[in-house]
Formats: sequence, structure tokens, C-alpha cells
Amino acid sequence: MGTVEESLKCPICQDFFTEPVSLQCSHNFCLSCIRTVWEPDDSSLSPLFCPECQILLPSDLTLEINSDLQTKVKDFTTYRRAGAEQQSNATTASSTIRCDHCIEMPLVAVKTCLTCDASLCQAHAQLHQLRSALREHTVVDAIEDPLSLKCREHRDELKLFCLEDKVAVCCLCVLVGAHKHHKAAQLQEASADFKILLETRMNQLLQRRSEVEHVIKDLESLYSQTVEFTSDFKEKISDKYSRIRVVLDGDERLMMQIIDAEEAYMTEWLEAQREIMEAQIKEIDTFRASSKSLLQETNNLQFLEQITSQNLCEPVDLAPIQDVNKDLCDPEKLRTIEKLVDDLSMALSQHFPRMWSYLCSPALDSKTAHPKLEISPDNKQVYWRQQPTSEGQKSRPYESQYSVLAQECFSNGQHYWEVIVQDKPFWLIGVSTGSMNHKESKCLSLSSLGINDTSWCIYYGDGQYLACHDTQEKQLTVEKRVKKLGILANLQRGELSFYDADALTLLHTFCVQCTGPLYPLFNPCIDVKGANRQPLTLFWIKEPWDWTVDQDHM
Repeated sequence: MGTVEESLKCPICQDFFTEPVSLQCSHNFCLSCIRTVWEPDDSSLSPLFCPECQILLPSDLTLEINSDLQTKVKDFTTYRRAGAEQQSNATTASSTIRCDHCIEMPLVAVKTCLTCDASLCQAHAQLHQLRSALREHTVVDAIEDPLSLKCREHRDELKLFCLEDKVAVCCLCVLVGAHKHHKAAQLQEASADFKILLETRMNQLLQRRSEVEHVIKDLESLYSQTVEFTSDFKEKISDKYSRIRVVLDGDERLMMQIIDAEEAYMTEWLEAQREIMEAQIKEIDTFRASSKSLLQETNNLQFLEQITSQNLCEPVDLAPIQDVNKDLCDPEKLRTIEKLVDDLSMALSQHFPRMWSYLCSPALDSKTAHPKLEISPDNKQVYWRQQPTSEGQKSRPYESQYSVLAQECFSNGQHYWEVIVQDKPFWLIGVSTGSMNHKESKCLSLSSLGINDTSWCIYYGDGQYLACHDTQEKQLTVEKRVKKLGILANLQRGELSFYDADALTLLHTFCVQCTGPLYPLFNPCIDVKGANRQPLTLFWIKEPWDWTVDQDHM
């Protein structure tokens, strides 16, 4: 039944469909919900898309009511309402509370006296209130178990709320019981204070929701800019290559694929950030709905029991939201491509082969990954598992053993690969020597990567770049933050060079003297308080250009 019910609910409002419409991708939404999604403040920057699969839709799309789905929703809700009424009637008949003072035929009780431990019908309740000796008794709406509103230890009424233990107590508990010397307040006073706290929490969450929406708008704007400038650069590069001889077609294909891959990875990152923000909005909306329901509770004791059981007594502590760093979408690599093409027109032979001609995309070897790392299904991304770290975490949040090696190794020739780091605050990337057979794990000592004489790494942390090899660390001068790291292994020359892959700026070169093969290694570093959960991603293009083949036609 749960599966059927979920299929009849709108993914946006999470309620049963109202005037359902079907998109070209077969996903269904309420007509009003999809219109709300498609009509932001600035509709000119928001193309039509499916909120479920993110597929772009024609701008002239016509929405038509799905009558079959609407009929199914109506039939299901009618059936469920009838079953609920039948169950409610049965429950009411079995749980009716009777008057304890009626002798021959007890009437239905409307009140319960906690002092007398007795339920009262309408007549006996009025009589109870008229007697002066009973006027000080505590009378509440009829309940089946009066003892639930009393202290189980002293059998006295729960009139106070212990502010230290967050629990309702009786007067004896505070005077001589387990809550002696604890600070306590009247139930009504404590309930009022916590309602104020809950309203403050809701206001904070509402403010957070507004901030998250602002971040989403920034992400959408960056997405539009990414599509715009990549399209513009494609046109420019194509025009420049049209004036170059036919022999350069292979180089043009390489550059265009780099642009396509750049757009794809930037779009994927922007969408991932948007999903994170939207997930926070859903979480906030869920909590606000729960809080709103609690605020409607009139019974102070039940309200306090619910708010303490849900751990809502303390003020909300929300981490600050970081503004979207628009520099992350700076088309620096695309400008680099354009400059290279201009230089090529002036001095063709001096610029071949391109460094990207050696671009490869090594797959990660999950067998060599530390147990606390997670590898994506396509073996192109490595994450730090989302789990709490110890309180005594060091200020430099990486250990060299939290690494994974690539499946491929390099013994000769030139090889180049790129790793996307974006705005990760900590990472470690490099190479290590090892056995060709991964089963010989002793030859691949992950516990000493970057600190022995058979591994070479670049470490980034606390805003600094360090070149690490054989326990030695050299601080590098980097003018602009690296968003994509390039590694070029020239095994003929015995050189291992690290670049800012967007600007092709050299960061550092190691002299590599080894006889064994080199394995690329990747360390995403520990996630500290959710600030370093982003993955390390291997950059790749669909059809890398084989320079050794194309150069024969020069």
C-alpha cells in the first residue's frame, strides 16, 4: 500500500496530486507545483526543466491534465478515507471512558479529577466543582490513565518542570526527591518559555531557508554563465581553427572535447551544490512542520514531554552558510585554450605536442583503498566516508594511509592526468612506486606515502601548498588557488611535474629516479565537521587524441 500511495503523491509538495500533469520524461507533478518551480523572480534565467531528472524541456511546452492519474488519486483517497472512518469508529467504541461515580449505568466521562483519581460524567463533574472542599482539586479532560499525569514515585500531581533534567516533576521531587536542589518552574511558565524558544528556532530556520534559497539562485546564475561562456568559447575556437590547415583537425577535436568536459564537470558540480542546498530546505521544512504541530498543543505536559523527547529544548545552532564562490566557475582553462590557438597560428611547430595530448584517465583501484574511503561506481571519484572524527583531531587533517592507488601504472613514455579538487580545503595527490601485482601488498606501503623515498606528492591544507618527498616538505608559492591539479610524468627524463591544470602553470617538478612502475595516488583527506566531504575527481574526455598516430601526417 505504501508504494501505491507514494506513486500518487507529487514529489514537490509531498501530497496527493491535484490536477496532475505529465512531462515528456514521464514524471508527474501538480499543475500548481510545477508552475511555481518554473516561475522564479527572474524567469529569463530559468529554462524549463524536470525537478526530478533535471532534463531540459521545450520553452513552448503545453501542460495537460492527466485524467487517468487524477481518477486513480480520487479513488485511492476515497477508499482510504472510508477505511479510516471505520477504524476510528471501532477505536472510539472500545476506548470510551466511563464515570466512576455512576452506580447502575455509568455514563461517558468528560472530566478526570487527578486528586481523586476518578473520571466524572457531566453531572458529577458539575457537582464536584460546586463542593467547596473539592474546588482545589485538579480537574482535566477525561483520560484513561490518571496516573500518567502523576509522579510515579510520590503519587503526587506533576505541577513543576525540572529545568536541569528537562522532565515534569511533582513538588516532593524538588523538595526531597531525586530533583532536590534542581531549578524548577511551573508547567505553564516552562511551557511558555519553550514555546518562545521554539518560535525563535522556527524564525532561525526560516532565515536559514532564505539564505539557502539565495545560494541556489547564485548556483543557477553560475550555471547559466557556464553554459554561456562555454558556448561562446566553442564558437571562437571553431572560427580560429577554420583558418588553420586541415592537418590540425586532430588538435581542434582535442580542444573542443576539453571544453565539453569542462562544461560537464562544472555543471555536475553546480548541480551537486544545488542538491545539497535543496536537501537543507527539505530538512528545514520538515522540522518547521513538526514544530508548528507542537505549537498547537494545548496540554502543557504533553507539549513538554514531546519537546523534550525530540530534543528541542536547546536553541538551534546552525552553521553559517558559505556564499557561492563565483571564482570556481572562472573560465580560465577556456581562455588558456584560446591563447594556445592564437600562439599556434604564429608558431605552429613550437607548440606540438600539447600536454593534453598525453591526457589519460586512470581508474581507481578499490582494492588498495583505505577502509574509510569510498570509491564511486565508475572508479573516477574517491570520498572520505561521512562518519564522525575523534575529538582530538590534529590541525593537519590527513594521514598518508588514507589513500587509494590507480589501477594503471606507468613504466615508460609520457603520461598526463588531471584531478579536480575545486574548493576542497585539504587534499594530497601524487605518485608512488610499487609492484605490478597488487596482491603483493607489502610492496605498496600506503602507510608511508609522501614521506618515503619512493613517493612524490603535493599536499594542500590551511591555504598552503607543500611538495612532499622522503620526509622533506617544501612550501610552494601559488598565486591563485588551484581548482584542478595536473600531473605530467616524463619517465624518459625522470621528471614528475605538477601544474595548475586550468592555466597550465608549473607548480613544482621532482627528479624521479626509480626502476619500478609509478602508480598515481589520491588522498581526499579527513572530513572535519563536514567541511571536506567533497570528492577528488579524475578529469577525462571521451576520445583522447593519440599524438603518436597523428604526428605521422605532419
